Amino acid sequence: MAADFIAQALKGKGKVVMLIGIPGTSAARDRGAGFEAQLKKYPGIQLVAKQTANFNRAEGLKVMENLLQAYPDIDAVFAQNDEMALGAIEAIKAAKKLGKIIVVGFDAIPDALEAVKKGEMAATVAQQPGLMGELAVEKAVDYLKTKTVYIPVDLKLVTK
Repeated sequence: MAADFIAQALKGKGKVVMLIGIPGTSAARDRGAGFEAQLKKYPGIQLVAKQTANFNRAEGLKVMENLLQAYPDIDAVFAQNDEMALGAIEAIKAAKKLGKIIVVGFDAIPDALEAVKKGEMAATVAQQPGLMGELAVEKAVDYLKTKTVYIPVDLKLVTK
């Protein structure tokens, strides 16, 4: 979802960086793999760097400052959570590039939703806890019948 959004916003051409959460966690691994796999569908878009920021806002700021030095012409950032995205936005503001670099986060936390409303963050991917709860009950019943568990959950992209 984030990769498709960025690709559409960049009209299929540009340079992207990814801020990675805590290495080895399922969230970092799965979000990163999904983003990279989808981004490969857009040959005009390059993932020029991936840096760890440990799902932390302060580290997102610091890592983004370094990435802006190394890659001053990037067009977009995908952060595997909103805390890192919000830190990246602070670095982008300090570099006077707000509005020139698309930032997409993940989790739809209140600060990120506010940043989307203000136009500082382009989007955040929202999990759907209500749907997750419904599926949990359904899967519990399925498990009692089949002794197996599989729980896919759809996500949604928040842009305004």
